[in-house]
Amino acid sequence: MTRLALYFLCGALIMASSTPASAQSKDATQTPAVQTPLQVGAKAPDFELKDIQGKAYKLSQFADKTVVLEWFNPDCPFVKKHHQLTHSMIETQAAAAKQGVVWLAINSGAPGKQGNGLERNQKAATEYKMEYPILLDESGTVGKLYGAKTTPHMFVISKGTVVYEGAIDDRPDTEAPGKNNYVRAALQQLGAGKTIDPAQTKPYGCSVKYAS
Repeated sequence: MTRLALYFLCGALIMASSTPASAQSKDATQTPAVQTPLQVGAKAPDFELKDIQGKAYKLSQFADKTVVLEWFNPDCPFVKKHHQLTHSMIETQAAAAKQGVVWLAINSGAPGKQGNGLERNQKAATEYKMEYPILLDESGTVGKLYGAKTTPHMFVISKGTVVYEGAIDDRPDTEAPGKNNYVRAALQQLGAGKTIDPAQTKPYGCSVKYAS
């Protein structure tokens, strides 16, 4: 092979294996490197995490309960909307608690990322008047196990099975609550023995701040 041919071959290989930096940055910002969210009907994977008080929680300890998992980041504008501006998350949780539903917030943000850290989440629990556990998942293991993509991203689990997955409501902005609260509806339908509809929606919010 001549030197000229070898030069063009090397250049072609470099171009084929390269992706523009701008495209890589865009993809990393918009699409977390996680699997597809758990589908409705799937068995909810067991996990064990500690809350901001150091208490350990296992999903399996609530095997006979309905459980709501809320992916949480106290500094995400969408989380602030539901916790501080409209109180829709707290009101939904309070209504669920009256039905005996277990509600767990999970922060899968990695160290150094937005909303991460024990002290920040302890402060957030007070700021947001959260009377339910905030579990820390700094490795992102549980978040990726469930395919959690946004904060908030909601999962309703009944007797170990995912029965609802997606958004809390139908208004994907940071200003006002939606007309349809999907989580509240799912819990009401579940309590009444009805088919959950819709059982799956598109989650919205900030991307979960997994480790890079």
